[in-house]
Amino acid sequence: MSIRGIVTLMRDMSNLKRDPVKYIRDAVKTQYPKGTSCQICTTTELLEFHHYHAVAEMYALWLKNTGYDKLDVLNHRDEFISEHLDELTNKCVTLCKKDHARLHKVYGKSPKLSTAEKQARWVEKQRLRKLQ
Repeated sequence: MSIRGIVTLMRDMSNLKRDPVKYIRDAVKTQYPKGTSCQICTTTELLEFHHYHAVAEMYALWLKNTGYDKLDVLNHRDEFISEHLDELTNKCVTLCKKDHARLHKVYGKSPKLSTAEKQARWVEKQRLRKLQ
C-alpha cells in the first residue's frame, strides 16, 4: 500500500475523536520555534507554521516501518516524536498565509518527504528576491 493510502486509512478507520496526527502535533507544539514574522516577506500578520517534512507523511511511513497501529497513537506518539524531533521542530518555517499558500501551490497540498530540502531552498530564494 502506498504512503498516501495509509494516510487515507488513518483518517477513515480511526476510532479516535481526531486525526491521529493531531495528537502528535499537540504533544510537540510547545517545542515549535515559531517565528514572529514571515521568513519570506517579514510580515507579522496571519502567520502559519510549515513543516518541510509533512507530519502525516512521516507518521504514515513510520507506522509502515514499525508495524504499529495508528489507533494506538497515544501509546507510541512519544517514541515517534523522539525519533523525528529534528524534523518536527527544526526543519520547519514560519510563513504568512499568502506565502504558505504559494509554497503549497508549488509543492502540493501534502508535499512528498523527498521535497523537504527543495522547499527550504524555495523559501530562501523567495526571501532573497523580496530583499532585492
